[in-house]
Amino acid sequence: MVQAWNFAAELARYGPSAPPVGLDVARAYCGSVTRRHYENFTVVSWLLPRRLVPHFHAVYAWCRWADDLADETGSEASAMLDWWNAELEACYAGEPRHPVTVVLRETVRRFDIPKERFADLLSAFRQDQVVTDYDSFAQLEDYCRRSANPVGRLVLHLFEAHRSECLEPSDAICTGLQLANFWQDVSRDQADGRIYLPKEDRVRFGVAPETWHTQPAAMRELIRFQVDRTHTYFDRGACLPAMLPRSARIDVDLFLRGGRAVLRAIAAQNFDVLARRPTVGKARKLMLLARAIVA
Repeated sequence: MVQAWNFAAELARYGPSAPPVGLDVARAYCGSVTRRHYENFTVVSWLLPRRLVPHFHAVYAWCRWADDLADETGSEASAMLDWWNAELEACYAGEPRHPVTVVLRETVRRFDIPKERFADLLSAFRQDQVVTDYDSFAQLEDYCRRSANPVGRLVLHLFEAHRSECLEPSDAICTGLQLANFWQDVSRDQADGRIYLPKEDRVRFGVAPETWHTQPAAMRELIRFQVDRTHTYFDRGACLPAMLPRSARIDVDLFLRGGRAVLRAIAAQNFDVLARRPTVGKARKLMLLARAIVA
């Protein structure tokens, strides 16, 4: 039985004052982090070439820790992100101590991954600490450039497909996935004090966060507009699977199909994301996987 993820316990065990660990322990730890988030990673792990699994574990574990340091440490988030950045620096030019960065050092050396990929992610996590609303879609898109697109570029590095012609479609898919998640989670984000629907669009459709529930028709039209806009990102990224090595195609196609499925789920409930969170059921996920494999 896989132990549930308790980040407070993880931080107490492997926080800034923890002693360094050996490489074997570090590898086992990164694997355990991914297994404890199995809904996000297990299917992808099944489809990966075995040689790449430890490297994907390292990258995933680094992102998981960065995300939780930003979201789960309250007033200490800024200091914790500073510490995580120092571990990143040590990963590239020193002796990292944390089990995740101990393993990540091997991965970045093996695949020649530039530090900016991780630094961009950290900058987005830092932005989350101070920016809770966006005036324009251009600002939101810039946030996606740093919060989502680096993940796709990391995947390209691991599949040794980080070629210039792959970058734009990869970025389009990743931005589309981030946007789809925003429209799926409007209510959850608002409860957390964050609004990702740009103010310029809210003004255009005549809605305001404090009156969303009393403006259902206008709110649905605003979400419809965002869903249509997000489809264009997936359209721009649809060429990517065919450009990749065979070992990467199913995983990337699955992400692309999954993003489109979220948008269809939103449309299926008439773009009402406030009454109920749109989701993609397990049977639907299996169908997406089957179609990706066949394709």
